[in-house]
Amino acid sequence: MTSIERLIQKRRWRFRTLIRRHAWPPRWRWDKLPTIDIWRGLLRPIPRITQHFMPKGLYARSLIIIIAPVVLLQGVVTVVFMERHWQLVTHRLSTAVVRDIAAITDLVEAQPPGSNYSRVIGIARDRLGLNVSVLPPEPLPALAPKPFFNILDGILSEEITKRIGRPFWIDTVGQSKIVEVRIQLDGKVLRVFAPRNSAYASNTHIFLVWMVGTSLVLMIIAILFLRNQIRPIQALAAAAEGFGRGQPMPPNFRPRGASEVRRASLAFIQMRDRIERQMEQRTAMLTGVSHDLRTILTRFRLQLALLGEGEDQDELNADVDEMQRMLEGYLAFAKDEAAEEVGELDLVPVLGKFRTEAKLKGKQIAVEIAGDPRLAVRPDSFTRMVTNVVTNALRHGDRIRVCASHEGRWLTITVEDNGAGIAAEQREEVFKPFVRLDTARNIDSGGTGLGLAIARDIARSHGGDILLSDSDLGGLRALIRVPA
Repeated sequence: MTSIERLIQKRRWRFRTLIRRHAWPPRWRWDKLPTIDIWRGLLRPIPRITQHFMPKGLYARSLIIIIAPVVLLQGVVTVVFMERHWQLVTHRLSTAVVRDIAAITDLVEAQPPGSNYSRVIGIARDRLGLNVSVLPPEPLPALAPKPFFNILDGILSEEITKRIGRPFWIDTVGQSKIVEVRIQLDGKVLRVFAPRNSAYASNTHIFLVWMVGTSLVLMIIAILFLRNQIRPIQALAAAAEGFGRGQPMPPNFRPRGASEVRRASLAFIQMRDRIERQMEQRTAMLTGVSHDLRTILTRFRLQLALLGEGEDQDELNADVDEMQRMLEGYLAFAKDEAAEEVGELDLVPVLGKFRTEAKLKGKQIAVEIAGDPRLAVRPDSFTRMVTNVVTNALRHGDRIRVCASHEGRWLTITVEDNGAGIAAEQREEVFKPFVRLDTARNIDSGGTGLGLAIARDIARSHGGDILLSDSDLGGLRALIRVPA
């Protein structure tokens, strides 16, 4: 080991010894310090707690962003002003008053015994603005409870103790504009009434009024400006939500606000136009294909009618009818439901017709409606959605229960049956077009696998959804939830 290495090692040892002796207590151990993982564990719940208490709306959060710094700045300025300026001014004023009282005390003590102290009283009144009187010897009054926030008592007591050094009693609460001081002297008591504003910075409220008033005016202006900036975002959100529910564009919707909001509004309008054009093209294409296929099916029917009656003809007619039903199902699935206007629908006749259908099929059905049965939906498409779900339950179960609940702005319809049910891993598959679970639900051979797909498409176009789960009756439970 070289001399340089020994010197470095010696200095390291001295540094460690110095830290152990002076910087840290002897009982402190480095391995007891909180690790990073412990700090992360302690700080991890803070964002969740803050998010729980924070408002969810953009307008409320923006107000907090504006108001919180203003309130924080006011608090800091007020504390600094109270601690520095107000206390400093009060201390200087109180010191001046105590100096005057000390001078009067010296003059009173310098007077010979038996004098009336009129000259001293006149000097104090005319020159110093103090109302002084000399009382006969008597005990000082008991100390009154001090107010919670009053720096004048503390400063006056400290200055009188330091400059006069005699037993004293002060009262700063009795009369709001006068401070009373009594000092115990040899064979007498000196009582002094001093104006409160000569010992106390009484104009502090002016600063607070100006600061709070100016802040309120600025916050009101900021709130009004922010409200105008938030309105275009709220209008865009309402238009997007209405488009998701199949409602037309609001008549007063137009791009406005900040440049970013204007770009988002223009992008939404262009996106809506593209989607509507695509849906129109899809419907027109399928309508044309349907017309052509119907023509061919009509020709098949004419040719079969010319062949005469027979077993082969019956089978071919059944195939043609099946093709006709499939064609109608495909066209219905691709139909543009958004073209239908939103109107009022009564659930009572819609659900009531299923009682007659169940009675004809020899099955039991229970229908319950809670809340207002009137809804603001697209009547035809909504009726078709409910019909598809209930008909699916009637096809696979003997006992069906339909419960509708309209509370607030949400409608919930549950359809339950006692059929075979659907396995949990296949419940999302049945909502795909043309999917048939023959083994799970024993669907009739004439089905196209579009019933539940059409129902979910209609529910989502209204801003809701359809979910499947196990039923208490032993079969499947379909939950329809849409805003209404």
